[in-house]
Amino acid sequence: MLEKGVFPSRFLFYIITISMFLLILSSVFLLQFGNTSLIPRSVFKLILLNGTSVYLPNLKSEQIKLPFLSSESSQVDAQIPLRNGQSSCQISSSGKKMCASWQQNLKSCDTSEALLRVYMYDLPSEFHFGLLGWKGKANQMWPDVNDPSIIPLYPGGLNLQHSMEYWLTLDLLSSNTPNVVRPCSAIRVKNSSQADIIFVPFFASLSYNRHSKLRGKEKVSVNKMLQNKLVQFLITQDEWKRFGGKDHLIVAHHPNSMLDARGELGSAMFVLADFGRYPTEIANLEKDIIAPYRHVVRSIPSTDSAPFDKRPILVYFQGAIYRKDGGAIRQELYYLLKDEKDVHFAFGTIQGNGVNQAGQGMTSSKFCLNIAGDTPSSNRLFDAIVSHCVPVIISDEIELPFEDVIDYTEFCIFVRASDAVKNGYLLKLLRGIKREQWNKKWEKLKEIVRHFQYQYPSLPCDAVDMIWEAVARKVSSVQFRIHRENRYRRSGR
Repeated sequence: MLEKGVFPSRFLFYIITISMFLLILSSVFLLQFGNTSLIPRSVFKLILLNGTSVYLPNLKSEQIKLPFLSSESSQVDAQIPLRNGQSSCQISSSGKKMCASWQQNLKSCDTSEALLRVYMYDLPSEFHFGLLGWKGKANQMWPDVNDPSIIPLYPGGLNLQHSMEYWLTLDLLSSNTPNVVRPCSAIRVKNSSQADIIFVPFFASLSYNRHSKLRGKEKVSVNKMLQNKLVQFLITQDEWKRFGGKDHLIVAHHPNSMLDARGELGSAMFVLADFGRYPTEIANLEKDIIAPYRHVVRSIPSTDSAPFDKRPILVYFQGAIYRKDGGAIRQELYYLLKDEKDVHFAFGTIQGNGVNQAGQGMTSSKFCLNIAGDTPSSNRLFDAIVSHCVPVIISDEIELPFEDVIDYTEFCIFVRASDAVKNGYLLKLLRGIKREQWNKKWEKLKEIVRHFQYQYPSLPCDAVDMIWEAVARKVSSVQFRIHRENRYRRSGR
């Protein structure tokens, strides 16, 4: 009886052993050779479009098409990280920018998830989208932001470079819209007592660009009239009276915008291009935000970016040469560099095909000069960045966006104005930079370019997201100022 049971038992043992061996072998094979690309992309798209969260450790992102509003095209490829969590652009100990995971569900994040809670005044449309010709229906305060195709477009040309107010307002409006995918840095709240910051939706740069001159029988320009009305509105609001406007955010990116009102509203936090035309008591780094210009040349995809050997121009500059004040250096550099064989230093405008020519010139150049003009900054720096042309910054008074979290020396070269005008100094410096050194900055440019892009809906770590995070970093200092000034305030007074 015992011998009859031995064979079946051994046979069963061998079958189990072989099965376990095959199972282990197949597992090893899958771990070494398998990846998430074996799963059909259509599955991931189906998951995303149905608003289901998914976490896959080996998959960082999946490229899908979403309708986008930008000045370059109506559709772009959106990199949507497939991970749950809050949006945050942070800096590592090595200085490398990282976009942390963000809320990928196709719904607006709630107030508890947002980095910054923002109360936005419901100003009449004459202060914002009405300046773009938008006219809503009866009792309609804001355009419908669900469909980018029907949102009023911002005017092109040089108007675009100061369009931050437009993108920030759209982003706040969409923060309460379930159908819009966006980061969770800032969210609009309806009750000002819940807010970290109070946003003033006045398109100040557009108002200056379009309405600063007198027309017809006007005795006061539309731009000045709107500023006066804005001041009268704000100073009567309980929100302004509560802290004297210190927790208010006003976008005045064009250096001549808000000229009439900035003195009376100087306690607020400003979003600016630089401090070139502001007294320090009104604008300074302690309370204000420097935001990137919106570039006017076309962004170059990383895969199309010309390498070192395919950029025949060593140094490129095209723009206004004869400037006043700090911009006089442009003229000096022009006479020093204009006859050099591998240098393009020429007068240029946006008229005709000027923007396209500038874009082509930058993408064909190793180094692009960013020289102080009438003000310390210009959009030329950001045109160079999106062209992957290593910027050479010659502007001693320049302030740069997000410099508390971005190390510009990794992708830019800084030259003091006093050194730049020394005969032979600049070209010797740039010609001495070898291919390997240039390649490091070029690769970094392709990595950081996303921080200087504006679009709607916003993307993690793009310019809009970075601005909100910069504002959030200022909130504690705003609260510090308020608390110090309230030390001896008596209740009921």
